[in-house]
Amino acid sequence: MASIKDVAAEAGVSVATVSRVLNDHPSVSEDARRRVLAAVKALGYRPNAVARSLRTDQTHTLGLVISDVLNPYFTELARSVEEEARALGYSVIIGNADERPDLQDHHVRTLLDRRIDGLLVSPTDGGSPLMLDAARAGTPMVFVDRWIPGVDVPVVRSDGRAAVRDLVAHLYGLGHRRLAIIAGPAATTTGRERVEAFREALADFGLPLPDAYIGQGDFQAESGRRVTEGFLDLPEPPEVVFAADNLMALGALDAVRARGLTVPGDLALAAFDDIPWFVHTDPPVTAIAQPTGELGRAAVRALVDRIEGRPPRSVTLPARLVVRRSCGEPPQPAPTSPPVPPSPVQRSTS
Repeated sequence: MASIKDVAAEAGVSVATVSRVLNDHPSVSEDARRRVLAAVKALGYRPNAVARSLRTDQTHTLGLVISDVLNPYFTELARSVEEEARALGYSVIIGNADERPDLQDHHVRTLLDRRIDGLLVSPTDGGSPLMLDAARAGTPMVFVDRWIPGVDVPVVRSDGRAAVRDLVAHLYGLGHRRLAIIAGPAATTTGRERVEAFREALADFGLPLPDAYIGQGDFQAESGRRVTEGFLDLPEPPEVVFAADNLMALGALDAVRARGLTVPGDLALAAFDDIPWFVHTDPPVTAIAQPTGELGRAAVRALVDRIEGRPPRSVTLPARLVVRRSCGEPPQPAPTSPPVPPSPVQRSTS
């Protein structure tokens, strides 16, 4: 592998000149710049990113700690983060917390040891002393999707309250009155917020939310299955189950089918966090969709602003209701083909 000295010898310049060209220093003549870049190309030289970071105090690397890489929402979020970071000249190292605070802190500590330039985190809970210490120490950081109250860090998230109210209005219009929720962990801001939004929306329509209709999940499919089984065992089961994330919704769907029941015939189902799979389930699942790609891109832009000395800002984007057929919605009429105009009359020329 070619070294910087090989490039200098090939271009007929000093090592310092090569370094200035690679760092886009303005003091290099156009002739020297052209010869150095030609030598770099001819020799296939690749600058050592770690060595460069020791000189510039930057690695052009971001850390991303997501709550669960198996959750399609976070998979899409990670993809948009990586794409936006690459477009801005940064690489991304991803850590999967698997909804475990201890694993989250392990990844945060490892990434900070790797001298990343900034950190994107979707916190698994609100009690991490490590995260608080990192923020107080001035580590460039942005919370995405979830956040830790009281920590002075920009937050990029969606606001689902209006969409949850739209969902409850939709369910009420379909005639449903007994609505239950599979909640996410109370230690997460999204877990608490979605239950509060659901309760407030039900109250707007004069509907109660009994304790028996609040099931505690953990944003994993198995908890959705367990909670739904408990709902089905109640003397008066709910008519609708609203799962506060997509994996718990899939677990709920499994629980219904395991008993030989149907959605929505025996139990209607709706979910927070729309995913591509939901259009392929039978029936397709009514869900609240977050602008996941834009959230990831906005989070990267906020973090890069912080890294490069520009004032970062928090961003809140609206979620929206996507109506399908899992709550007893009437079937949509099949699209009709536009009328075909009659062929012009052919006139005989004979």
